[in-house]
Amino acid sequence: MISRGERLANYLILTAFAAFALFPVLTILSAALGPDDAGGGTGGFANFAAAWEIGRFGTYLRTSLAVSAFVVVVSVVLSIMSGYAFGTMRFRFQNPLFYLFLVGIMMPSEAVAVPLYFDLRSLGLIDTFWAVALPQVALSVSFGTFWMRAYFRASGRALVEAARIDGASVWRILWQVLVPPARPAIVTLTVLVFMWTWNEFLIPLIMVTSESLRTAPLGLAFFQGQHTSGFTLLAAGSVLVATPVVVFYLFLQRHFIRGLLQGAVRE
Repeated sequence: MISRGERLANYLILTAFAAFALFPVLTILSAALGPDDAGGGTGGFANFAAAWEIGRFGTYLRTSLAVSAFVVVVSVVLSIMSGYAFGTMRFRFQNPLFYLFLVGIMMPSEAVAVPLYFDLRSLGLIDTFWAVALPQVALSVSFGTFWMRAYFRASGRALVEAARIDGASVWRILWQVLVPPARPAIVTLTVLVFMWTWNEFLIPLIMVTSESLRTAPLGLAFFQGQHTSGFTLLAAGSVLVATPVVVFYLFLQRHFIRGLLQGAVRE
């Protein structure tokens, strides 16, 4: 039983951490809504309109949305299938193959960016949508396989055995028996992959040169270089770039937190 003093101390600590985390966010919002300091807007919400037009964030956000949607759909589907295989099946070279996936988690993108550039250039994919999306699919599938394997190993064996006794096929076991209860884990993976893909900066910077293929973080960096004297429009642009991630998280936060808690309990 938690005493009243312990509960009060917990609330005070949580409040202090929340204030520490929210202070930079409130600072950016205050700057974005403040009086214009670069002559591009008139202050208030007009700063967002000015940043949207001057920085061409409409194009960048559409590109980021297309890349993120492709990466999330492909990587989540592949992660579910590979996690199902590693978590519920037994096959030759299973452990070495899984360790190979773990290498993809441990290897930072900075270490593979240069050789990856030359590989994609030899395939004629540089400065294309695929040069931005496919490397991020590979990076996301590594973690997704690890995540879904842990879930299926912890909760799927009894269901798999029961479904096999009933004569269900491998695909039916996966999509009709295992996937519906795994919705919190899948939503958590979806949110994480979306956030990582949306915020990725290095791969788009190296792989594309066309302005129409710039993602939102990359466009914000170029916008910063053009408006170094005015912080107001830069803050407004930062809010525009961050808003889709915040909205996406708030929409799925209940399932996201449930999936994290389930993973924590299993581990």
